[in-house]
Amino acid sequence: MIREDLTYLMPKSLLVALVFVVSCTPKYYQYSGNYQFRDYGGPDYSNLDYWAAHPDKHDPSDSIPLSLQKESRDSSVDVFFIYPTTYTRNHGSESDNAPLDDQEINLKTDYTSILYQASVFNADCRIFAPRYRQVHLRMFFEKDSLRKQAAFDLAYRDIRLAFEYYLTHFNSGRPIIIASHSQGTVHAKRLIKQFFENDPLKSRLVCAYLVGMPVANDYFTEIAPCTDSAQTGCFVTWRTFRKGSSDKIYGVEENFKAIVTNPLTWSIDAEPAPASMNKGAVLYDFNRVWPNTNDAQIHGNVLWISKPRFAWGFLYFTRNYHAGDYNLFYLNIREDVRRRIENFLKR
Repeated sequence: MIREDLTYLMPKSLLVALVFVVSCTPKYYQYSGNYQFRDYGGPDYSNLDYWAAHPDKHDPSDSIPLSLQKESRDSSVDVFFIYPTTYTRNHGSESDNAPLDDQEINLKTDYTSILYQASVFNADCRIFAPRYRQVHLRMFFEKDSLRKQAAFDLAYRDIRLAFEYYLTHFNSGRPIIIASHSQGTVHAKRLIKQFFENDPLKSRLVCAYLVGMPVANDYFTEIAPCTDSAQTGCFVTWRTFRKGSSDKIYGVEENFKAIVTNPLTWSIDAEPAPASMNKGAVLYDFNRVWPNTNDAQIHGNVLWISKPRFAWGFLYFTRNYHAGDYNLFYLNIREDVRRRIENFLKR
């Protein structure tokens, strides 16, 4: 079992950032009737209920903003998407890991992360996103290192089992994109180390989108960071903050060098990219695309952006845009996915 150094993850001030999730709305409770399945002892990935997104069922990852619905679509590549933390309340349990059949967690997952993040890949990919026993948000702050590691190991075990089931039953030699956000990126990094580095599967990796958590520059030995928009078999990664934010991440000095990608230029240099390069963000209204919302520039271990411009944005004062890591660059990511797939298939 590959173990992850979890000591630096998510100090408490990140809670402030998680309060504002532009894609989250109570309206999703109208779909609660679709979430009645019961779990009887762990994931069964032959059952579609255990997938938040899957090409064999209709789910929020199939959604397309209105202005994009006439674009051409393809499904020559698969994306294996690992969603972020949506287990933030006790839900009547003190468990360190989420129950798989909790209706509220599954609704929140599907109508925030799956709708607003995983859907960015649906123009060119089949999307697979397994439900897993994610760790509770409080486990990022847990001082008992053994308890903390056990919780993350259980979550990763489900991800690993889902990926193995996917490879055996669905992949059939197709190219793969690994994509993730926040807690999902913690698990995605382990997955890539286990299944792609020093393995023939590496030749099928189009790109990895490891967003919302740091990737140290020496974490991978065989998978390199993408340095431009044409590369394949590499990874991109960023964490988004307001320009001028402290060099201390959540008040903590990071003692390592993290890779950072600018999702407007897809480079890893510090050259600033103007807001005019931002093709469009998808924020609280999924069907509304906001062009030119913000610029972007790499600064130290993070991505700095200007305060995003959108309706009522002047009321938004946070300096941490963790919740918008995908949303703020929605169209740029969507175009990047297509470009990298085209380059991969030309090889």
